[in-house]
Amino acid sequence: MGTEFAGVVEAVGGGITSFAVGDRVFGYNEGAFGAHAEYLSVPENGSIATVPAGVTFEQVAPGTEGAHYALAFIKHAGTRAGQEVLVYGATGGIGSAAVQLLKILGVAVTAVCATQHLQLVRELGADRVIDYTAGDFTKDEQTYHAVFDAVGKSTFGRCKRLLKPGGVYVSSELGPWAQNLILALVTPLLRGRKVKFPFPRDSQEIVRYLRTLIEVGAFTPVIDRHYSLDQIVDAYRYVETGQKIGNVVITVPDY
Repeated sequence: MGTEFAGVVEAVGGGITSFAVGDRVFGYNEGAFGAHAEYLSVPENGSIATVPAGVTFEQVAPGTEGAHYALAFIKHAGTRAGQEVLVYGATGGIGSAAVQLLKILGVAVTAVCATQHLQLVRELGADRVIDYTAGDFTKDEQTYHAVFDAVGKSTFGRCKRLLKPGGVYVSSELGPWAQNLILALVTPLLRGRKVKFPFPRDSQEIVRYLRTLIEVGAFTPVIDRHYSLDQIVDAYRYVETGQKIGNVVITVPDY
């Protein structure tokens, strides 16, 4: 398993010119998986880029998965500068990336999280923060051009009142009875508030874009905990509690 990776190029195939042995690289390997291992084989034109100088493998390894989903949210919602977006689940891998990427675009961000994470989300750049433990965020009086449910724990029905006319609801999950897929087909025909269900695009271009953002400090992946490879069962158990913030990083020993 494992989709995100960072490490040193150990070997290259014949005719490879983009990367060389010894290069520090990171990237995303969805579908094929295999990143939770000492060695991983990826195609030259895959979702891979060099690691910026001064950035560690642990810092950059979680820089692709949540961010590429967040970018898909932004693209499918048609989000642009000057708009207002609410991010529910702003401390998760997708949500923490979405807050930062939206601010880069010049979007006004309202973030929803628990009490203990309010300061973290403000530091990520959120203009306004709602504590969901203190009340129902769907009762918020403000309306938005888009609502990003980055944890898939709400529904279009509950969030619809938060949307401006023509606003877009996007979720990371299919929703009850896979309703988000159905609503994504039906609601655009009604010319009102709508659901979009993004299918992220994996490409080297996206990873290179994220590399640039990480290099200049505009995007910093949030890291909750580190585990060594021989503790990976404990890492999965922790993630499955649903209590993590940002990302959990697996460190492979350098023997």
